[in-house]
Amino acid sequence: MGDAEIKDAATNDVYEEDLVDYDEEDNNATDAVKVNGDAVKKGYVGIHSSGFRDFLLKPELLRAIVDSGFEHPSEVQHECIPQAILGMDVICQAKSGMGKTAVFVLSTLQQIEPVDGQVAAIVLCHTRELAYQICHEFERFSTYLTDAKVAVFYGGVNIKVHKDLLKNECPHIVVGTPGRILALARDKNLALKNVRHFILDECDKMLESLDMRRDVQDIFKMTPHDKQVMMFSATLSKEIRPVCKKFMQDPMEIYVDDEAKLTLHGLVQHYIKLTELEKNRKLNDLLDALDFNQIVIFVKSVSRAAGLNKLLVECNFPSICIHSGMSQEERLTRYRNFKEGHKRILVATDLVGRGIDIERVNIVINYDMPDSADTYLHRVGRAGRFGTKGLAITFVSSAADSDVLNQVQERFEVDIKELPEQIDASTYIAHGLFQFELGLGFGYG
Repeated sequence: MGDAEIKDAATNDVYEEDLVDYDEEDNNATDAVKVNGDAVKKGYVGIHSSGFRDFLLKPELLRAIVDSGFEHPSEVQHECIPQAILGMDVICQAKSGMGKTAVFVLSTLQQIEPVDGQVAAIVLCHTRELAYQICHEFERFSTYLTDAKVAVFYGGVNIKVHKDLLKNECPHIVVGTPGRILALARDKNLALKNVRHFILDECDKMLESLDMRRDVQDIFKMTPHDKQVMMFSATLSKEIRPVCKKFMQDPMEIYVDDEAKLTLHGLVQHYIKLTELEKNRKLNDLLDALDFNQIVIFVKSVSRAAGLNKLLVECNFPSICIHSGMSQEERLTRYRNFKEGHKRILVATDLVGRGIDIERVNIVINYDMPDSADTYLHRVGRAGRFGTKGLAITFVSSAADSDVLNQVQERFEVDIKELPEQIDASTYIAHGLFQFELGLGFGYG
């Protein structure tokens, strides 16, 4: 099979079924050294006078960073990269959209010395679309490191395609989901004896799921004892931190902001109280009135995603939806259409709630309330990525919805107010001044 066919087979299978919630296992929390919010903010004042050059990265990496338009490190990059490039084990929790992926991508590319036929780094994550995106980031930052090869592996692609790729063009950096990586390693197609860097992204999702944790542990045991281990997530409970540490040797622990303060800078958050029957009319009013680049609307099921998208298209809104009832090729095509700006509205389930980074999104609407404070954080983190402005609006239509909203406010110490009749667009969009008035015509049946 040729390179083009292998690439097509891989890219045609990016999306997977909606994520499943797993039961957490109770663990005793331990004390951890942390970078609290105040300390970070005091240190952050000087960051803008420094840049990525201060990390003494390879010239090829700096060139790719400049090409990507980055000038100054984010808080999490400033805290993590100097330690990570020295080979230290790292546990890092930081807000969505603050550049955690770049920490392990740049740190790994800085350290590896590619040897033909040897896998030097392995990156595990819990979904195919996140694996695909991480692989893309490695490719972007390794543009001028022409010897470094990266490949992504996940279920749904014929395993023979992956076996052929490993045999004929073994990558130095492997990105993938635990199930497929473990299958390739057990069949002796993927040799892990030379791995020097072991990375988990959205590590809480993998370690809270007992089945996935078992796969991660089995992969971990196949790698050398002497290696760097790095783990990252936007939400890392005190219960799961000790589990992370079991994989590590005296890790540096970086919690950029306390868990209670995991809010998103630059993100304006509001709620609207209404009945279930009033949601469609209110959404229509908002889409007519709001000034947005691109917008993501979250719903709780595939059927609601399809139904709401159909309604929006019939109302002549430039809407598209992604759900697991479509073929994988169709899902990938739609994702690309939205990411490239051909459509401005995306209706989705929590499938795209974690990690997916679309730069133009500046508004998120929770048409259906998420099931937890964690899910809320990951959803609204799709807007206002990497310190830009954004707006999150949540529909509250039941007592259960109100309970989740209260949990969000208590846990993240944020005061979410009801959406006012007028809102200044300059508070949630980087340019222009735009005001809208909300219509009073509820009762859409």
